[in-house]
Amino acid sequence: AETAASAGAQNLIDHSTQACVGLEINANHLKSVKEGTVKAVAEPVHIGRTTIVYHIHIYDEQERLICISRCTLAVIKK
Repeated sequence: AETAASAGAQNLIDHSTQACVGLEINANHLKSVKEGTVKAVAEPVHIGRTTIVYHIHIYDEQERLICISRCTLAVIKK
């Protein structure tokens, strides 16, 4: 979840003057996965001047929802 949010935030900042750092993350694990691949889908719910908030859904190979997460990133000056 954190990787998906961080990767998405990189597309929303000015790399010459800004950087993003993790501020807060939470997750509700709904099912367990012991093997295979998972897919994270991150959607920005707030794009502000100093924070970016993502809502992340994580799915297993059968497209079952296994985790819901929210990640807040701080936008800082370089």
